[in-house]
Amino acid sequence: MKKTQKMEDLTAGIILDEYESLYRMAYTYVRNESDAMDIVQESAYKAITKCQTVKPRYLKTWIYRITINTAIDLIRKNKKEVIGIEDYEYGAEDSYQDFDTLDALNVLSPREKQVIVLRFFEDMKLAEIAEILNENLNSVKSVLYRSLKKLKTELTEGEEHYEQ
Repeated sequence: MKKTQKMEDLTAGIILDEYESLYRMAYTYVRNESDAMDIVQESAYKAITKCQTVKPRYLKTWIYRITINTAIDLIRKNKKEVIGIEDYEYGAEDSYQDFDTLDALNVLSPREKQVIVLRFFEDMKLAEIAEILNENLNSVKSVLYRSLKKLKTELTEGEEHYEQ
C-alpha cells in the first residue's frame, strides 16, 4: 500500500472515530444541524485531500483545527445574511440541549468559545486544546479561566431576581 493511501485511510479512520465530536463542535458554532453536517463533510474532504502534509501523530488535532476554521469561514461568509427568528434552528436531535448555556457562549470571543467547547463539550485535556489551537498551554489555561468567569457572570445574572 502506498504511503498516500495509508495516510488517507488513517485520516478517514480518525474522522469516523471523531465524527460525533466534530459535528457537536461545528454545531456550537453555527447552531444549525445541516450547516454543522456540511462543515464536517467539507472538513473531512479537506483533511483527506491534504493529509500527506501532516505527520500522523498530529492528524487528530489537525482535523479539529480544520473543522474549527471551516465553521468560522462559514460564519464569516454568512455574516451579511440576516437570519429571522423563524429561521433560527435548534437541533431537536442534538445532544447539546442546554440552550441557556449555548446562548451564554455568545458572550465569549471566538478564541474563548473554542477553548470552552473543546474542554467541556468535547472533554479534551488542556494540552490537546493547546495543540489544536497552536497555543501555549499557559495561554489556554488563562483563556479557560477568564471564559469560565464570563460564563458564570452571564449565567447567574438573572438569578438574584428569582431569589427575592
